Amino acid sequence: MATSSQTSGRRPSCSTSRGPHTRARPTEGSRTVTTDYAPVPGTPGADAKAPILEVRDLSVEFFVDGEWFPAAQEVSYDVRPGEVLAIVGESGSGKTQSSMSLIGLLPPNGRSHGSAKLSGKELLGLNHKQLSKVRGKDVAVIFQEPMTALNPVYTVGFQIVETLRVHFDMTPKQARERAVELLRMVDLPDPEKSVDKYPHQLSGGQRQRAMIAQALACEPKLLIADEPTTALDVTVQAEILKLMRDLRHRVDAGIILITHDMGVVADLSDRVMVMKNGRVVESGSADEVFNRPQHEYTRQLLDAVPHLGSETLAAAGLHGEHPVAEAEGTAGTSATRTQDRGVDPFGKPVVAAPTEFALEAKGLVIEYPGRGRVPAFRAINGIDLTIGKGEVVGLVGESGSGKTTVGRAAVGLLPVAEGSMTVNGVELAGIKPKDLRAVRQDVSIVFQDPGSSLNPRLPIGESIGEPLKLHKIASGADLDRRVESLLDRVHLPRAMRNRYPHELSGGQRQRVGIARALALSPKLLIADEPTSALDVSVQARVLELFQELQREYGFACLFISHDLAVVEILSNRIAVMSKGDLVEVGPREQILRAPQQDYTKRLLAAVPVPNPAEQKLRREERDRLLAAAAAESAAAGASAVADGRRVQAFEDAEVTNKGNFDGNTRPRGGASQV
Repeated sequence: MATSSQTSGRRPSCSTSRGPHTRARPTEGSRTVTTDYAPVPGTPGADAKAPILEVRDLSVEFFVDGEWFPAAQEVSYDVRPGEVLAIVGESGSGKTQSSMSLIGLLPPNGRSHGSAKLSGKELLGLNHKQLSKVRGKDVAVIFQEPMTALNPVYTVGFQIVETLRVHFDMTPKQARERAVELLRMVDLPDPEKSVDKYPHQLSGGQRQRAMIAQALACEPKLLIADEPTTALDVTVQAEILKLMRDLRHRVDAGIILITHDMGVVADLSDRVMVMKNGRVVESGSADEVFNRPQHEYTRQLLDAVPHLGSETLAAAGLHGEHPVAEAEGTAGTSATRTQDRGVDPFGKPVVAAPTEFALEAKGLVIEYPGRGRVPAFRAINGIDLTIGKGEVVGLVGESGSGKTTVGRAAVGLLPVAEGSMTVNGVELAGIKPKDLRAVRQDVSIVFQDPGSSLNPRLPIGESIGEPLKLHKIASGADLDRRVESLLDRVHLPRAMRNRYPHELSGGQRQRVGIARALALSPKLLIADEPTSALDVSVQARVLELFQELQREYGFACLFISHDLAVVEILSNRIAVMSKGDLVEVGPREQILRAPQQDYTKRLLAAVPVPNPAEQKLRREERDRLLAAAAAESAAAGASAVADGRRVQAFEDAEVTNKGNFDGNTRPRGGASQV
């Protein structure tokens, strides 16, 4: 494994004595640090296949306020067929921009130089017409936010058909059949119907599958996956990762995986490249980077990753053991020890059962209204849920389980169809629109997708201050001070207040959304995946900030997340949802270490951990649980079919033996015979 210096300097010349794949870079002091481009031994096809992508000294710059600012500097790497190269780093490290520059997807004020060859053909410097032949066919991209990347006015099928017909001579019928085939390949439910759905009619995981199908339509040589699982819950994330593992061998494509999720890196990658401030600071095999990191920044990055069960196990004295493995034997003992101390397993005071609720739902039913011949869809099936004042409840579940629907109903964005929902003492069932304004002053929400929730026409400073202005709480100099204070709290420079959302990275936009939600000092905060777009080091700081603000202001929170490690850190209780039902609710230790429902156990097994060897074992355990569930379901189905056949056989025998029936019973398919 090799590292490179972070300090800038003259571009070094090639050293032929070190071989064609190694470039020496001088650093301060006597140590010489190298960046290796040669394949890592042991990776699939590393020694047998030539690189499909060769990047050398790639630099990306942006022209801002009369100056060129570097986003990536002297980046070099190779990608081979069937190989996954993970590029990791904090938001703004240059990992996305360096990859987007390969196919000319930089903003108008950006430029790139260096060399990037795809199967020997230079990509940098191609004009728009030449790039149009490469995009989609030879190089495809899975973007970070599928809701904004997919066109909202066209069905997902139309967008896949368009991609196919641009690059191939196909009839509309042939292209549609291929689109259905692609949607089936990525396991999208009911592809014959899903092909005619619009992006907003699909869940987050389903939209991501549709985007992967579109990316694979032309069987590209190179697939660039920019945070492909960022906004997905753990079970869907595990399915997407399994899909990408299978597809990389099926289509033999090289994959560049851009992510901040080290668990995903451990699960999928062959090689890892770590970037900071636009430079590559470390590269090597996944095993080397995770188990023997050389650079201090890499060690800091790994230390910042939340590890599911680490806090619970540390408090319970079960170091190195997994919560699922020890659930049955130690849950009661640990609970007794922590209760005796008057603290929970995280060393925090035990929260007494609340007598006053910030949110209380009883028999709650939420329906999406029908349209035309499409009947109404029941998203929430009569659930009971409470959040005490000052309590943080984590709500987890698969994509489409209804957890976001509960959050949206809590701020009055969806009407209550049946049952009751009370927020800060106000009943939302049947509430009039004019009365919602007062309710929303004490309730805020952090949306899952920062790219589509922020107004693209407003600078972020105005977006953050807008709630204060609309509710006539602050204006003028006081408003400016509050906006700057909120920017400080979410660790964004005050100078960014005049930037627009498209000028920020995904993680920076998410921090803006958090600042906006905190502007009114809410009594109840609905946090819908608030850290999903943040890199691990920024996530750690935001989680610390969240805990600090929650202690200071005492607001209650419904924390909706697919990251169970984050939920473990923040929540007093955890609620698990599946298909609109609340399947399990309990204290976090009980849910994480002694889950009662099989669904919860499968959910925990799907969480990726930042350790390649451990992640492999967890993946095998998850496959075992899924196989057992599938066998149980198949057995139940076979039993039902057998019962049905026995009933039909009995009825047919009665018809044959008697020829007619007495009373109200009639032969199958006709009137009674006389």
